Parts: sequence; structure tokens; C-alpha cells
Amino acid sequence: MSWGTELWLHHCVFAFVLHIMESSFARRDIVRLLKQSGRSICGITDQTEDQFDNLEKHTQWGIDVLEKYIKFVKERTEIELSYAKQLRNLSKKYQPKKNSKEEEEYRYTSTKAFLATLNEMNDYAGQHEVISENMTSLITGELTRYVQELKQERKSHFHDGRKAQQHIETCWKQLEASKRRFERDCKEADRAQQYFEKMDADINVTKADVEKARQQAQLRHQMAEDSKAEYSSTLQKFNSEQHDHYYTHIPNIFQKIQEMEERRIVRIGESMKTFAEVDRQVIPIIGKCLDEITKAAESVDHKSDSQMVIEAFKSGFEPPGDIDFEDFTQPMKRTISESSLSNSRGDGKSEPKFGSKSKGKLWPFIKKNKGAGPEDFSNLPPEQRRKKLQQKVDELNKDIQKEMDQRDALTKMKDVYIKNPQMGDAASVDHRLAELGQNIEKLRLEVQKFEGWLAEVEGRLPSRNEQARRQSGLYEAQNTSAVNSCAQDRESSPDGSYTEEQSQETEMKVPATDFDDEFDDEEPLPTIGTCKALYTFEGQNEGTISVAEGEMLYVIEEDKGDGWTRIRRNEDEEGYVPTSYVEVYLDKNAKGAMTYI
Repeated sequence: MSWGTELWLHHCVFAFVLHIMESSFARRDIVRLLKQSGRSICGITDQTEDQFDNLEKHTQWGIDVLEKYIKFVKERTEIELSYAKQLRNLSKKYQPKKNSKEEEEYRYTSTKAFLATLNEMNDYAGQHEVISENMTSLITGELTRYVQELKQERKSHFHDGRKAQQHIETCWKQLEASKRRFERDCKEADRAQQYFEKMDADINVTKADVEKARQQAQLRHQMAEDSKAEYSSTLQKFNSEQHDHYYTHIPNIFQKIQEMEERRIVRIGESMKTFAEVDRQVIPIIGKCLDEITKAAESVDHKSDSQMVIEAFKSGFEPPGDIDFEDFTQPMKRTISESSLSNSRGDGKSEPKFGSKSKGKLWPFIKKNKGAGPEDFSNLPPEQRRKKLQQKVDELNKDIQKEMDQRDALTKMKDVYIKNPQMGDAASVDHRLAELGQNIEKLRLEVQKFEGWLAEVEGRLPSRNEQARRQSGLYEAQNTSAVNSCAQDRESSPDGSYTEEQSQETEMKVPATDFDDEFDDEEPLPTIGTCKALYTFEGQNEGTISVAEGEMLYVIEEDKGDGWTRIRRNEDEEGYVPTSYVEVYLDKNAKGAMTYI
């Protein structure tokens, strides 16, 4: 090798070493900068991760608030339902029971107003049920579905955020790996260069060893250059990914999360508005209920209620007249007081014995028999008896109508069976038709019986003056003494109630009179005809006599217009029976046979 060549080679080697040394210093700066940039990038990544955690906590809190509001509305609906149920139970509790005495009491204006209040409270409860139903459908149901959708959307957004975060972290790891490889190659190149310089400076080292060290230094330098190129490419890619991450992907995800959160806030505000609107919608109807209650209260009329009480409990009795003075120092002439309700019948004179007791009784103060009353309600005052009989007649007529409706339906069914035998046997309804016919006949007989009693009360009861004229006429016809007449007479009570119980000293049921204790030996009245009992009559009151259906008896005094006929069974047993219960046959001296049904 010539010097020139050797010098050129030496110059080339020296230039390469300088380049390596310069490159070495540059690589050290790059490594230092990469380390600093790595720490910066890690800090930004950690901050992004923290922001995701914050947003995740906040959005979860928003969902918790929404669920809390749903629970609040649900409990409100339960309260409304419970309140409505309690109102309905309260209204039902105070409703009058059907077919009871309590139902009759609701005819007064005050009780009608109370009944209207109960009905309106029932409607009032219905509006609270409407509130509960609307809140359940419009708020609870809708928000429950929305919460499920919100959870899914939130999960999707944070999944995208986590995925983007993982992607940038992966890119960062690739960059870190490329950087470490480049750093390692630079360090290896530095050590190779230092070794070459050492070998080149050592005069004891052969040229072969120097050449080998030079080649090794060149190889390491080439590897460092390749790592540098790779690192540069990876860094550019990472920077691009990082830019997209922080300026595109993450902002988009955050924007979606923000829009989701804003929709949640708007939705809960709309639900609160609906909460108020549901209440506001029923206010007019509730106002109408309250207006109806006020209207019912204003319809209460104390005068009308008082008049209804009078109509319900008036007896039909007239007040008794003045009682005549009885002078026991001389024979007394007693006149029958038209207004007196005693049992005396004539205007005759009588001499009372010392120690005699007056037994004249006043109807309004008569003690009623205890226990079940008679079938004809004869134990009631006239007006009350008339109402009871009319009510009974109406009930029987309703029963007859029901039976007739059933009979008509069965008759139509029978006709259908006759025309279409495949639908049923026509003979199968004959038995039921016969039963209905018998029931209708029995009910008609009952109606006829009660209508007879009703006719007694409405048209056959005489006035006080008529009773007085009847007593005077009877006295003239019989021409008996006043005392004897008073002992035998019986003043009919319009309601069938009589004076106190019969004396235990005699079995004959005769009405109590003013002088029946003093004259027990009067002669019996003559027989004017016979009669046949059409129905069984239980003579529970004083002055009446019990008869059995079909029994034949003697008539000793016919009906004078008060609805009672006086009969006799034997010498010691006589009394009054309702004229409608017997069929009377007068003797030849009478105008003819008369029938009272």
C-alpha cells in the first residue's frame, strides 16, 4: 500500500470516527429528549384516565338520581292507591245496607246529603286512582325503560373510551420498545467506537484487530441508524395516533357522554313537569266532586225533614175530649163524649156502686203487645198500619210480577222446544210451570187478603161522630140499660190495639168498660145470623176472639162501619173479629145474606 493510499485510508478512518463521535453525542441528546417526552406522554395519559374515572362516577351518580326519583314516584303512586282504597272502604262502611231499616232512614234530606257525600267521596277516590295509574304509566314506566337504555348507552360510550385508551397505550408501548431498542443500539455503537479508538491508539495491536474493531464499530453504527429510522417511523405513527386520540376520538366520546348526561337531565325535568300535570288534570274533576258535596249540603231542608217525621209517625188518632164530672152523691147521667175513647156505648143512666173503678182507656197511651205483631198489623196506629199494609201489598205485587215473568219465559222456552224438539224436551218445563201457577195463585190470595185489610183502614173506619151515632142507635135498638149497654159494648180501635189485658176472673173476652166490674149479670145479646170464618184469626187483643178457618159461629152484632163484627161461639165465649175474615149470613129479618171478603 502506498503512503498516499495509507494516508487516504487514515483520513477516511479519522473522518468516520469523528462522524461516529458526533452521532454519538447526538444520540445521547435524542435519548435524553425521548426520556423526557416519555414522562410527559405518560402524564397526559394518566390525566385522561383520571378524566374517564371522573366522568364514569358522575354519570353513575346521575343514573342513581334518576332511579331515586323513580322510587319516589313509585312510592307516591302506592300512597295514592292506599289513600283511594281507604276512601272507598270508608264510603262503603257508611253506605246503608240494602233491605234494612237503615236504608229507610236515608229518605231525609240530611241523610240524602250524607249519602251523596259518600258517593262523591267514592268518585274522589277514583281520581286518586287515576293519579296513581297516570304516574305509573307516564313517569315510572317510561323512566324505568329510559334508565335501562341509559345504562346501555353509558356502557357503550365508556367501552369506546376504554378501547381508545387501550389503543393509545398500545401505540405508546410500541414507541417505548422502539425507543429502548434505539437507545440500546446507540449505546452499543458508542462502546464499539470507544473500543475501536482504543485499539487504534494501541501500537501493540495488530492491524487485523484494529480492522476488526473498525468493522464492529461500523456494524453497530449501522444498527443504530436502522433503530433510529424505525424509532422515527414509530414516533411519527404514535404522534398521529395521539393527535387523533386527543383531538378526535376522546372529544367525540366525551361529547357523546355529555349529550347523554344532558338528555338525562332534560328527561328528569320533563318527568317532574309531568308529575305536576298529572295532579293538575284531576283538579277539575275533584272540584266537581266537592261542588256536588256542597250542593248536597245546600239541599238539606229542616222543614221537609220535620214534615217527613210527622208523616212517618202520625197515628191518626184525635185528641180525647174533656171527661165529664161524675157526681157520686146522686144518680148520675153520663153522656157519651164524642171525643172520649172509652169503651161505653150508649147514653143510658146508671147508678155506680161504691168502690167502682172506671176503666175508660185512651188509645194513644195503650201499651202495645210485646213480641211479633199480628199479620194484619192491627197493633199499629191507623196511619202506620195503612203504610205497612200498602208496603206489603206492593211487595206481594212485585213477587207476583217476578213469578209471572218466569212463567212467561218458561212458556216461550216451551214453545221453542215444541217447534225445535232437538233443543230440549217441552214436557220438562211443565212441572215448573205448574209450580209457578200455584205460587202466583197463593200470592194473589195474599194480595186479596192484605187489600181487604187496607180497605178497612182507608175507607171503613168511622169518624168519632159516626161512632157516637152508632152507639146511640145501638142503644135505642136494644133498649137496654145504660149500664148493661156499657158492659157489653166495645169501642173499636182503628189500629186493632185495645186496653189492658183481660181480667183473670173470667174467660170471656169482652172489652173493658166503665162499669163491667159492677154489672156482671147482664143478659147476652140476641143472635142475628151466622157466619163462616174465611181465614184463621188469632184474637190476641182484649175484646177479640180467635177463630179457625171454616168454623161456623153466631153473629150477635153486624159491622157498623168500623170493620169489626161481633160473634159468639157459645154462651161464655164471644168477641170481635175483622169483618173481612168472615162470611156473614143474616137471618130472615135482615135484608138478606151479605158477604164480606
